[in-house]
Amino acid sequence: MVGLEEMEALLDEKVRPSLNAHGGDVVIKSLEDGVLKVKMIGKCSGCPSAHETNEEIIAAEVKEAFPEIEDVILVEEVSEEMLDFARKILNHEV
Repeated sequence: MVGLEEMEALLDEKVRPSLNAHGGDVVIKSLEDGVLKVKMIGKCSGCPSAHETNEEIIAAEVKEAFPEIEDVILVEEVSEEMLDFARKILNHEV
């Protein structure tokens, strides 16, 4: 079974150069039971093309290198900083 070190090496070699060229990157959130969960960061975070990037670049490279990976899921999270700001707005503190 593929480990995090092998997955990070693949991302460094095959995926991150493309994302870095656009001011973004990808981080691994988890790797369990044949499912890789990743999060886009930098300018790639929240990009309208993030899902296509995940399917066309990340998932394609990962599945080609590691056939035991069944799915690559893009995790979209709202930052704690943004949630705190939203709470301040709702509480009329801003």
